[in-house]
Amino acid sequence: MFGFGDRIGIDLGTASFIVFARGRGIVVREPSVVAISEHTRKVLAVGHQAREMLGRTPGSIIALRPLRDGVIADYSVTREMLRYLIHKACGGRARFIKPLVVICIPSGATAVEERAALEATRAAGARKVIPIEEPMAAAIGVGLPIASAGGNMVVDIGGGTTDIAVISLGGIVVSNSLRVGGTTLDEAITRHIRHVYSLDIGERTAETIKEEIGSAYQTEHDEQLDVRGLDIVSGLPKTVTVSSHEVREALAENIANIIEAVKNLLERTPPELAADIIERGITLTGGVALLKGLDRLLETETGIPVHVPEDPISSVAMGTGKVLDQLHLMDHEAGRFVARSKWR
Repeated sequence: MFGFGDRIGIDLGTASFIVFARGRGIVVREPSVVAISEHTRKVLAVGHQAREMLGRTPGSIIALRPLRDGVIADYSVTREMLRYLIHKACGGRARFIKPLVVICIPSGATAVEERAALEATRAAGARKVIPIEEPMAAAIGVGLPIASAGGNMVVDIGGGTTDIAVISLGGIVVSNSLRVGGTTLDEAITRHIRHVYSLDIGERTAETIKEEIGSAYQTEHDEQLDVRGLDIVSGLPKTVTVSSHEVREALAENIANIIEAVKNLLERTPPELAADIIERGITLTGGVALLKGLDRLLETETGIPVHVPEDPISSVAMGTGKVLDQLHLMDHEAGRFVARSKWR
């Protein structure tokens, strides 16, 4: 039995965090960035405000991402970030009501990494913490029939990880997790610009390049973007023009790793479920699902239809929201939830 206090779901991602509050929907959507004092380690800003400080802080302030590859890299900073999220989601009631929290964990996280996330959430003010694997939450969020005796394939590509899973009868049958995501793509663009143009660019600039002219598949028109940074040779500001073709080449290796991981999982999928996936298609979620042409490339390489939901970034968070509404229909197994047949 669960109490009647607040229930919230948290998609704690490498690039951004999204919080779903039961009865209110998504209440927080901010970058996973925290600004701290270098000397006292006190948290000065979280989210949008902290992201504005990336690359622009004085020596006494550090703006950082406390999660790496989807898991906690800095425990104390992550705990304070979670405290901020819980307080913002619950408002003034946070000091009186400890919420029940459903938190998403990458399917490839180790037991130690998962335990760190659960302990940090409890220390931040949760009365009970329930883990759910990200591809399962994504499948629930987009409305796939996970409780039926049929194969559902989800490829969730977030900021730090790519989680791939085949789900049937409320559980994950086979899965794979790859430490490749949006941040990895940004780093590939940064390396390319540095190598080709001897230009240093910041994290936000690399992300802008990816979003505006980045692609995974050949496009009809070659787009261009003026990029500003710091010349490595002269040490002075410089502007260069970058094409979408070269950005696609910079991303190609990491995109190929994702495609290969999907193929490998399909090879491990039981034949009956594979037949279902051919009929139902692959569901592509996460922020990188918005990369131009990625769905088309995946469809071409696998020969299976690929579907991208209307809001792929929110799929995991929306899944936690549905779980919050139907906790009574779920089984506790080894500390995880597996949906019963009545799940909807």
